[in-house]
Amino acid sequence: MTNYRLFGADTSPYSLKVKAFLTYKELPFEWVTRSRSNEADFQANAQTIATVPLLVSPTRPVSQDSTAMLAAIEADHPEPSSVPDEPACAMLALILEDFADEWLNKCMFQQRWGQSPDREAAALRVLAQLYDGKPPRARKAPQKQIVERMTARLSLVGAEADNTATLDASWRRFALCLNDHLTNHLCLFGTRPSVADFALAAQFQQMLLDPTPGNWLRDRAPFVAAWCAFMEAPQAGGPFADLGALEETLAPLFESELSVTYLPWASANAASASRNRKRFSVTLTDGAFEQGTQRYAARSFKSLRAAVSTTAGDESLNKFLERTGARKHLAKA
Repeated sequence: MTNYRLFGADTSPYSLKVKAFLTYKELPFEWVTRSRSNEADFQANAQTIATVPLLVSPTRPVSQDSTAMLAAIEADHPEPSSVPDEPACAMLALILEDFADEWLNKCMFQQRWGQSPDREAAALRVLAQLYDGKPPRARKAPQKQIVERMTARLSLVGAEADNTATLDASWRRFALCLNDHLTNHLCLFGTRPSVADFALAAQFQQMLLDPTPGNWLRDRAPFVAAWCAFMEAPQAGGPFADLGALEETLAPLFESELSVTYLPWASANAASASRNRKRFSVTLTDGAFEQGTQRYAARSFKSLRAAVSTTAGDESLNKFLERTGARKHLAKA
């Protein structure tokens, strides 16, 4: 079998998401840490954006979208499965994947680049990556440049200063609920990982690298920290569970977090994109949240809503979404 080639970075959650998925599927792949030495190779394969991950597949076009990568790999290599057996759980996994990619990433980015000493430590890791593990001796100036470049991007992802308190409360609240769930379950939907596990773990793995959120997670959410270690090279320990066996601790993830932050935000962002507006504001449980419209996130949420609409007759999913307050946000606009 011809190997996959995955251009990525240990500082990129989406790269780790795909790397762990390929590992889980036991597929041969070459991990290429993007650096100055292989930039020409990366650019020769890159499409419209100069970001990782970038997956060169033996059978499909080059992709730079982690969600699309996982879906394509699953379609080509269905075993071991990452799709929960129960349709309701499979849909909840997709919702949680989008939450991780589009909302939890904001929280991670804010923690890393919005405060000291996290941003200085992260800049050194980026510098080491760029120089193939051997950063230059005169590193103060390039380290400062990386910090300045990344802090300038805070507003682009919606992690500007006015939103800091909301994002900080959000990831901590979610981590505590997730810790409770993982106390009794190896993964989110039983004893094998779903796409939600890969997406969520990748964001928390990044937080564990940073001093402020890392120390908090190890102290307050030890099961999350242990699960993140497992998700670096996960294996299917057993079958997926049904929703009834998961609901007691799975529901709070939605009721206490997704339904009061990510889902209303995603709905407002999608509405702003449909009206071709540059910025929007939405009132969340922790207050007003304003940012520039994110069009990729809007397209992703539109696809998610379309997928949910195909399960309109699933009684167990409908009851779960209604109970947790998620249903009203997921209705097709």
